[in-house]
Amino acid sequence: MKLSRFTHRVLVAMTVALPIRAAKAQVAVTAVRLQPYADTIPGALVAFTMVPVPAGSVTLPNASGPQTVAVPAFWIAKTEITWDIYDIFAFRLDVPREERPKLGVTVRPSRPYGAPDRGFGHAGYPAIGITAAAAEAFARWISEKTGHTYRIATEAEWARAAEAAFGTATLTPKRLNAVAWTAENAEGQTHPVGEKAADQIGANDLLGNAGEWVTTADSGYALRGGSFRDAATAVTLTASVRQDPTWNQTDPQVPKSRWWLSDAAFPGIRLVRVP
Repeated sequence: MKLSRFTHRVLVAMTVALPIRAAKAQVAVTAVRLQPYADTIPGALVAFTMVPVPAGSVTLPNASGPQTVAVPAFWIAKTEITWDIYDIFAFRLDVPREERPKLGVTVRPSRPYGAPDRGFGHAGYPAIGITAAAAEAFARWISEKTGHTYRIATEAEWARAAEAAFGTATLTPKRLNAVAWTAENAEGQTHPVGEKAADQIGANDLLGNAGEWVTTADSGYALRGGSFRDAATAVTLTASVRQDPTWNQTDPQVPKSRWWLSDAAFPGIRLVRVP
């Protein structure tokens, strides 16, 4: 059947417009999904906030040379996980008292030998002295509790969040002091999360305070962001450190605890979630 010139134009216009409308609709859906939100743990009077990180690419060091990694949009926790939340997991507070011993030390952390907060402060302070394995277990637990899939960031995701938060230029001493607890201003301890200014994505303490576990490309772990014990010059967007034996040197257990670091009061947790 021969179509009139007018009908042909209409059909062409519809053919072009429909994919564009669909693409715009998808962008709109993505934009709606990647909004800040608060999540809660059923049965507990605590909440945590997630903020969006836009998609982008980052360049990471690699044995064969710098590697550029594309990072899709994701959410990252506004703050480091605090003791208010971690205590529920670590001390089995979500389980009836009589059932707690049945969980065993392979599922939940064993009791630490001393005060896990090192006397720095508890309510509102970042959970610290936590192994990478414990951070992973916590992420699985909170995923089960909330119904959302949380985990610790990949190194590329953390780098992307840091770049979106601060740009790529070196932070001036004044700017760093405004957003981070370092050896120069922390007085040798962690501080309550969120006391320092928020960054450009609305997160707090991405630099300094407690360091944050990430997974690395070689299936290992690293601590990013620096901490309260690090000199300001070492608290940078690219600083990365791997665990060494001194972090758990005085632990009397054999084998040493998979949950707590006896000699490292600085590793903490920040969660991410991918749409």
